[in-house]
Amino acid sequence: MTEHVTFASSTGPTLAGIIDEPEGEVRGWGLFVHGFTLGKDSPAAARICKQLAAEGVGMLRYDNLGLGDSDGDWGDGSFTVKVADTVLAAELMAARGTPVEIVAGHSWGGAAAIAAAPEIPAARAVATVCAPFDPSHAEHHYDGLVDQVLEEGHAVWQVGGKRLNLKRGMVEDVREADLAHRIPALGLPLLVMHSPTDNTVGIDNASEIFRAARHPRSFVSLEGSDHLLTRSGQARRAARIISAWADPYLEQD
Repeated sequence: MTEHVTFASSTGPTLAGIIDEPEGEVRGWGLFVHGFTLGKDSPAAARICKQLAAEGVGMLRYDNLGLGDSDGDWGDGSFTVKVADTVLAAELMAARGTPVEIVAGHSWGGAAAIAAAPEIPAARAVATVCAPFDPSHAEHHYDGLVDQVLEEGHAVWQVGGKRLNLKRGMVEDVREADLAHRIPALGLPLLVMHSPTDNTVGIDNASEIFRAARHPRSFVSLEGSDHLLTRSGQARRAARIISAWADPYLEQD
């Protein structure tokens, strides 16, 4: 079962989300943060959340500014905004009586999950999937437009069938984003999952995240997976790993 929800972004526009309700016994609740230009219905987000729900862990996934069913301009977002909106999404879950215990994220969303989790009171563990160690890694996707954006203030970026408005504020904020100090200060169990054949965000990112993290920390190789987890069974496998790993950290009656 799914529930459609909305909440206000930290910048004002309304964001849209879906809560995948647990099937059968409820083991706990979580929040999933999608990648840079993806959305709540991307394969990684949708399939991981649905599989976790099938295993008793209800999950909220939501669209960032200007993506999917959410209002606003994507270009008004940034790493700072994504982290703040993730915290607000968790507040929505807490208000409905299902506080977020597991914070998970894919790609750029994995970096945001690490940054946001300490600000989510009920969070007990964090899981990342193919996440970059440095959020500014995203710049290589639009590096051909950076000079124009910095000079003119904005540029249209065509990516994945979307026309996104890339703005100076976002570029500058992404450049300033830092996980190097946030990871060792996380204070929560961390699961790092990554594919050794990820050609978008290389496996060395997982190594850096893992080295920076303090125990308890775990690493699982998603061998055979692509970055977007589009191949059959990849996202479901990742979800099953998260489910088993998170079990000690979920609320028990």
